[in-house]
Amino acid sequence: MRRLPVYLLLDTSGSMRGEPIAAVNVGLQALIASLRQDPSALETVHVCIMTFDAAITQVVPLTPLDQLQLPTITTPQSGPTLLGLALESLVAALDRDIVRNSEGAKGDWAPLLFVMTDGSPTDLQVYEEQVTIIKRRAFGNIIGCAAGPKAKQEYLLQLTPHVYALDTMDSASFTSFFKWVSEAVSTGSRSQGATDTASLPPPPKEIQLVV
Repeated sequence: MRRLPVYLLLDTSGSMRGEPIAAVNVGLQALIASLRQDPSALETVHVCIMTFDAAITQVVPLTPLDQLQLPTITTPQSGPTLLGLALESLVAALDRDIVRNSEGAKGDWAPLLFVMTDGSPTDLQVYEEQVTIIKRRAFGNIIGCAAGPKAKQEYLLQLTPHVYALDTMDSASFTSFFKWVSEAVSTGSRSQGATDTASLPPPPKEIQLVV
């Protein structure tokens, strides 16, 4: 069975401390529980979770959905938002993880990428360099989440036109967002082979498309 790799890059900088990161953990649980209800996703989806603050951490390597065990994600007291270095680490993970097409064998489906931040990259030069590299990669879709009023949407828009805003960072908002991510992943798992890109379901009212 060909895999559908799904990469989640999550901001864990100091500003996410407290209720926001607790809400992210609740939302991730909802995401995985929802995906496991979809037989197609259960067969194909593999998930990798990476966090970024002053360090880049791969908290879950690319793992089959039915084997995935979510850790509790935490944040430091304070620190920068090294989103550029996170994208650099993502590229290294793609080179390591993705199975390419070979003679007589099909490789993985085009991966899906979800990036969530409540601020802006503090390593802006590295970020802009990595955005150029990321855009050369064949993703099924890239979705950005600008969480909260301090999120700088313009930086995510450099990465992808599919940027969605959360006005609040409570459990209800993040759970709604991650359940919508689940729908997007499930749609992608069912549409692979029919199209080069994964279509996106309509977002719930808590999530606003940035235009």
